[in-house]
Amino acid sequence: MANHQRIDAKSNAEAGDAFERAAVRALEHEGIKVIMNYPLEVGVAKQKKKHRFDLGTDTPPTIVECKSHRWTAGGNMPSAKMTVWNEAMYYFVCAPSGYRKILFVLRDLRSTNKEALADYYVRTYGHLIPSDVEIWEYDDKSEKVRKLMDA
Repeated sequence: MANHQRIDAKSNAEAGDAFERAAVRALEHEGIKVIMNYPLEVGVAKQKKKHRFDLGTDTPPTIVECKSHRWTAGGNMPSAKMTVWNEAMYYFVCAPSGYRKILFVLRDLRSTNKEALADYYVRTYGHLIPSDVEIWEYDDKSEKVRKLMDA
């Protein structure tokens, strides 16, 4: 097993797919029926390019990026993962107006102070989170969702 491999899954792809299926169920519980690999033209200017959001739907227009990242084994901030969350924020900015935008993340508590990774992200990178983005944190043990930011 590679040192970057998630301990609790056969592969990172498997862990990501399982998390996306959990997100589909959680969104359906909220009355939002989404499809996986939702294609949408994005861009900041006239030129657009198709991007596949993890989940999405036309009715109501909703796009979702899913991130099942965890604190490092030593309780440190996973800096490369935070870059991926920031990239998701940029794709939300580049998406057409009128879409509901949700960052759906795994609840993971830091071993030292029990801070949730999502709370850390909002506290540290809040200046990069567009005002129309919602952040939903999913607890995989209780299967409950906590909405940190609601647009």
